[in-house]
Amino acid sequence: MSSIRMRTTDILVIGCGAAGMAAAAAAASCGAKVMLADDRDRPGGILPQCVHSGFGLGRYGNEMTGPEYSEEEFRRLEKTSAVYLPGTRVLEIRPDRTALAAGYGEITEVTFSECVIASGCTEKPLWSLPVTGTRPEGIYTAGEAQELIELGGCDVGDRIFILGSGDIGQIMARRFCQLGKTVISMAEIRDHLGGLKRNQEDCIKAYGIPVMLSSTIIEIHGYPRLSGVTVYHLDTDRYEYVECDTLITALGLLPDRSLAEGLEHGGRYPEWLHFCGNADYVHEIADGASAQGEKLGRELAGKLIHRKEV
Repeated sequence: MSSIRMRTTDILVIGCGAAGMAAAAAAASCGAKVMLADDRDRPGGILPQCVHSGFGLGRYGNEMTGPEYSEEEFRRLEKTSAVYLPGTRVLEIRPDRTALAAGYGEITEVTFSECVIASGCTEKPLWSLPVTGTRPEGIYTAGEAQELIELGGCDVGDRIFILGSGDIGQIMARRFCQLGKTVISMAEIRDHLGGLKRNQEDCIKAYGIPVMLSSTIIEIHGYPRLSGVTVYHLDTDRYEYVECDTLITALGLLPDRSLAEGLEHGGRYPEWLHFCGNADYVHEIADGASAQGEKLGRELAGKLIHRKEV
């Protein structure tokens, strides 16, 4: 059995997305000893798969793609003394301010003073809804499909039905059109589209995506491959069968706080545990997550410096 490597840091940041990179860079620039762990082999979180523009206007004054924004944030991080640990998954955070991490065949126990969870968020899957029918191939969350297409070079399908009209759903509708696919329709349970006004204009209206408002999916058809869905129209109490070979769900995001399970007592987390970026709340744009991370990093570094002086 391999031995456990012991390491010590002032601040442990978990997650190398927009918020995590900004928090780590800011804290290290202020003199704190920082360790940044991420279970992926490359920095940026989901930014590298977001090949569309719309990033950086608030933070850098010019519009970038997700990969460009990620590279700029990582350049800032590299200029500091923060220790970046790619391919390292934090398995557990303990009440005694230690964390157990695994990466590249090595188990590490990290002792820290402050811990920042910047692990992003998770997507609500189709099966969180009361949907009946088969469980065939061809059903993906919007983020999952985006990663498969942009990073994996995969072809997920040709005739696309999208459930949910959030920003990522609208962005993927546009992307499918750019790839020459047929977006049959987008269904939204509310009586209006979600997402930013900009995405409604640039994605839905610009590409003529058909939209079913006050509608949802109640049944899945086909096996082993998806062949269609049954749509229920709430406003007319009508059922409609729609033929498709791919279903993309954009049902919303939930902050990922799984690493903090067991640390909450009386509705409160320890004073040394902090959430940042989408792990705190879902941000509309990455610029906002970076700004929050930078502010938190500076505050924690100042807190540690004051503690040492006292």
